[in-house]
Amino acid sequence: MSGPAGAVDAPFEPGRHAGKVALVSGAARGQGREIALRLAREGADIAVFDLCAAPETSQYPGATREELDETVRLVEAEGRRCVADVVDARDHAAVSGFVDDVVERTGRLDMVCANAGLVTWVPFLELTPAQWSEVMDINVTGVFNTVQPALRHMVERRSGSIVITSSCNAVEPGLSIGHYTTSKHAVLGLTKNLALEFGPSNIRVNTVMPSTVNTVMGHNSTNLKWIFGRDDATEEEYLAATRQWHVLRNQPALPPPAIADVVSWLCGSDARYITGAAIPVDAGHLVLPGFNHEPLFD
Repeated sequence: MSGPAGAVDAPFEPGRHAGKVALVSGAARGQGREIALRLAREGADIAVFDLCAAPETSQYPGATREELDETVRLVEAEGRRCVADVVDARDHAAVSGFVDDVVERTGRLDMVCANAGLVTWVPFLELTPAQWSEVMDINVTGVFNTVQPALRHMVERRSGSIVITSSCNAVEPGLSIGHYTTSKHAVLGLTKNLALEFGPSNIRVNTVMPSTVNTVMGHNSTNLKWIFGRDDATEEEYLAATRQWHVLRNQPALPPPAIADVVSWLCGSDARYITGAAIPVDAGHLVLPGFNHEPLFD
């Protein structure tokens, strides 16, 4: 999949993950699907799960079972096995059961990509307890629910790689996303702690910190209203506006494969000495100087 002008896709390495099994959450569409496909193209069998519905406080459409089935079809078209189910990342028992089933059916679990997430745009004084809780439950507790049962299996084998999807908001704030920013700071802390605790078992734990990515999570009517003050902006307007997030020339919202490239690398042997790292995948966003959105002069 090609990106914008000047972008160069990373080449696939067909044997990079040969003989391995990878679990990806939030994989019905977008970034999660691309991660699953990238790992499959490089030799891994895949297990995927997704809520396949919109969380109660979501401001954009949820994924569907049909989209999850399409992920399965695309993985199998690469000649790889794919185990899939509708599972809520907030349900510890359900996720644990799915992980155990994957290991029973495939015999192993080598890689976990805890990718399921939710963002909503709500000024802090208008934020409801339900909105706060749902973002925290999916983005933080959902990661715990995904990695803990996986780690039980990895510890037995003394091998494994976990990549958690965080955000540039793990290290910087954002307007009207205080709950989301808090959740991504928490994920960064969890990554470092897991890397410390499970390094002696030869398990690596890292996180990726994407900038804005061109998926439904970032490109939807609510976010368009936040950016433009209206929700009917065109695709061209959205891409033009998101160039302001990035340093690299002519780079709008990132294509989802850009995140999958880095996740695959982190899971591979080339990154075998990397753990506890937070890797920005942001086209230089974090080197941009900040500015005051609403300066006061009185």
